[in-house]
Formats: sequence, C-alpha cells, structure tokens
Amino acid sequence: MKDMPFILGVSGGKGGTGKSFVATNLAALLSERFKVVLADIDVEAPNDFLLLGLQDLGDSEDIRTFFPIIDYKKCTACGACAKVCDTGAIVMAKGRPPMVMPRLCSGCKACIYACPYDAIYEGKRVVGKLFIRNVPTGFGSFKLVTGVLKEGEEHTPPAVVYTKRRAVEESKDSDILIVDTGAGSGNAIAAALQGSGVLIAVTEPTPLGVHDLKAILEIAKGIGTKTWIVINRSGIGPKDELLAVAKRYDVERVFEIPYSKEVVLSYAKGKLVVLESPNSRPARVLKEIADEISLLIVEGTTEVRR
Repeated sequence: MKDMPFILGVSGGKGGTGKSFVATNLAALLSERFKVVLADIDVEAPNDFLLLGLQDLGDSEDIRTFFPIIDYKKCTACGACAKVCDTGAIVMAKGRPPMVMPRLCSGCKACIYACPYDAIYEGKRVVGKLFIRNVPTGFGSFKLVTGVLKEGEEHTPPAVVYTKRRAVEESKDSDILIVDTGAGSGNAIAAALQGSGVLIAVTEPTPLGVHDLKAILEIAKGIGTKTWIVINRSGIGPKDELLAVAKRYDVERVFEIPYSKEVVLSYAKGKLVVLESPNSRPARVLKEIADEISLLIVEGTTEVRR
C-alpha cells in the first residue's frame, strides 16, 4: 500500500468555470477502477453534493481553529500581541488590557510567540463543519469530504487547511484524492493545491477565463505542480488566447469540453453527465481525462503520455 494517494487538484481561478462539474464526473469515473476520495474544499460555497444529486452531506464534525485565551493575571498590557496581529483581532484601549475579536482572528498564533509574559495560551474556536459520506455511483462508490465555513467568518484558510488535512487522513488507504478548490487565487487556494501531482485548471474561452487562468497557473508554477487545462464550454468564444497561455506556462495537456445541452440537462436533473449521457461528447472527453489520470496512478508517475 502506498504511503500517500495520488493527489489531483482541480481549480479554476474565477467561479463558474465548471471545476466542480469536472471533479465530480472524474470522481465517479475513477471509482470504477480505484479507491477514490473527493474533497470539496470550496468552504464558502461547496456544491459537489448537489451535482452528485445528494440530499445530505453525511456525518459531521466541528472545524476548530486556534483562538488566543488571555490570562489577565499574567498580562501587563504591554501591547506586544496587538502589534503583531495583522488582522486587527486583538484591540487595546489606552490603559486597558487587550481584547480579542473572535471573527477577525485568523488563527496564526503570532500573539502567543510575541507575548513576553506567557500570558496567552492556546484555545479553540469552531469556524465551520466538516462532513464525510460515501457516494454510490453507476461505476462504483467513493468518499466525499466537504468543508463548510460558518456564516459570517472572515477567514477561509483555517477551514481550508483543516478540510484538506482531514481529506488526506481519510484517503490514506485510497489510490487518489481529488481536491476541488474554491474560486480565486489566494493563499487558501495554494494551501488546498499543495502536494498535487497534477493540477487540472478548468477555464472557459472568455476574457475573464483567460485572466484567471493565468493566476491559477502562477500558483501551480509557485508550488511546482504539473498542469493540464480543461477548456469548458468550448465553442462559445475564441480559444487562441487560452492556447497561447497554455504554451507560455508549459501546460502538458489541453482538453476541450464543448458547450452542449447534455451538460445543461444533467445540471438541471442533478445527475452526472457521464451517467446521464455517457455517449455525449462531454462524457467522452471526461473519460479520456480519467484514462490519462489512471495511467499516472498505475505507473506511479506524473509523466504524461505525449
């Protein structure tokens, strides 16, 4: 048994490119041949379970992150903790001891290390929920891990890191962990993609798609991850700029999923297109991608066939 599963990152920069569509369909296809874990780490708006036609997310546990507890018997109101807090979570009025604003705290622990009087110790705060359930498909079954950030929370990285860590734990006996990230290109996305053998960047042939593709490929370059591109809704606009970006960033494979009514209907029904319309062009492209990923898993390499 391998120490770690093959990690496949699926991201898209901007929202709405179809990354969850790609991730869920690949999870179903690969479950026919491998033990699969799909982690929905779009903690602000997870929707993989909806695309899978599920009514519930399964068993839950709290997502807890560091929270500073101040021992006011030791605190001298020196202000060191407030000075190092870059989110403004620790505030001080003149002549008064520090106070902590819970939702502004990012859980970085800088305050603990800065306090010269050991007046701060580690507490925990619930910032969300994590759900785990088994998902049966027409091909097999796989495990779905979903992170959900609590409403009103200011910081996504603690929930993303916790969900990713739990997903890795849940996949210790699996062959592949598919990580479906949130939108954007910030540090939470980089944390979610860390350790990926291949990143599939899902984009679309629009100016926004081109712009955000560059951002997500910069992240992949920074963490040293090989990249493939999926041009979703191919045909709604010119793809020349996307192909130019792919060449500039040494992207190894480019796949195109055409805009089609089969995909729209599968969305409306809460069904996977590879199950609902297995002979459609989008389903065939997704099967081709799954076959390429299968080769990487079997061969234990991230080298791609040319």
